[in-house]
Amino acid sequence: MIRKPKRLLLKLSGEILMGDKPFGIDAEECCKIASALKNFISSGYEIGVVIGGGNLFRGSNLKQLGMERTPADQMGMLATLINGIALKQALEGVECPAKVLSALECPKVAESYSWRTALQYLSEKNVVIFVGGTGNPYFTTDTAAAMRANEIQADMILKATKVDGVYNKDPLKYSDAIKYPVMSYSQVLLEKLEIMDATAISLCRESSIPILVFNMKLLKQMGPDDILSGKNGTLIQVM
Repeated sequence: MIRKPKRLLLKLSGEILMGDKPFGIDAEECCKIASALKNFISSGYEIGVVIGGGNLFRGSNLKQLGMERTPADQMGMLATLINGIALKQALEGVECPAKVLSALECPKVAESYSWRTALQYLSEKNVVIFVGGTGNPYFTTDTAAAMRANEIQADMILKATKVDGVYNKDPLKYSDAIKYPVMSYSQVLLEKLEIMDATAISLCRESSIPILVFNMKLLKQMGPDDILSGKNGTLIQVM
């Protein structure tokens, strides 16, 4: 059993909100994720969420059409804002208080991000949804998750993915891929494993924030304590 943390930062890809749809936001899926997040609060955890926007927009697609990186990244940040609002509404629908804090200035839609405000909301048992990435182009939502985890003094990052941990190669393509139950930040960087970008991994290493990588489906299938047991994922930590 991993030493029980109190404050968590959950990194979700936008795709988790699609359900079985090829694009967009599925209302039923939002409600399932909201119920899972409510379980964390009910179990005594404080939880912040960084969500991506890949279900609505991917900047790499526009890059192929010749669009500059900066406006493409800005569009991606706006997509995370849409997802954050949808998730907040779903949380309120299951009677779980939630706040959206945006790194992009959009005051009529969401509060601007402040780490002091985030800490206050977390202490008041709100699910705090961080959107807008870092507020700057050229940075991924993985890096945003690592930054927010540092700023809110999170005990752990939970990285929800399409697979059940970190492998030496893509298990969706290679049947002989080997799963790592535990590994160091340095090993992730050395082997260039693309579970999170190098900037995010380095930020977590500097602050010794462990990262638990697990299958996103477990959010709907297991309780928080079972997920945090580490038996169903890969723990990246100081070794």
